[in-house]
Amino acid sequence: MAVSLPPSPEASSRRRPPPLDQAALERLALRYVERFATTRGKLSAYLARKIRERGWDGAPVDPAAVAERMAALGYVDDRGFAEQKGAALGRRGYGARRVAETLRAAGLDPDDAAPVLAQARAGALASALRLARRKRIGPFADAPADAAQRARQLGQLLRAGHAPSLARRIVEAEPGAILDEE
Repeated sequence: MAVSLPPSPEASSRRRPPPLDQAALERLALRYVERFATTRGKLSAYLARKIRERGWDGAPVDPAAVAERMAALGYVDDRGFAEQKGAALGRRGYGARRVAETLRAAGLDPDDAAPVLAQARAGALASALRLARRKRIGPFADAPADAAQRARQLGQLLRAGHAPSLARRIVEAEPGAILDEE
């Protein structure tokens, strides 16, 4: 015999939030941009998700238009976001391919991402060496690596977004070697 339990007081007191309207959507957008560095694409996706979750009450609205309005007011700066994110990834040792993937996932326009990608390509060696230093790969290793260890290290550099030729050059470098632009 199955016994049904009465709903818990917690479940009944938690009401579903009311559907969104234009003013509520604007408040959500403002709260999001005050808390997070974001792009128009990410803000638009966030607002669309909130509309799907809570529903809509009123005349139809385009979340991308709200994101554009936030950008026009100066609350969202795609180019600034791209520069900040590209510089942070470069400092952590990520390559141009990984920077490009991150910026594309953030919904950035290719025009806003282009200068950052050019800068990431120009600093490819320095970025790869930062990662190699942190992971003790190639010239920063204590001892020469065996074949299996070199394969793992090559994989680390490739997953970080570095070009295969550059990754191979770093992995095959002897400990203490000085690598320069070639």
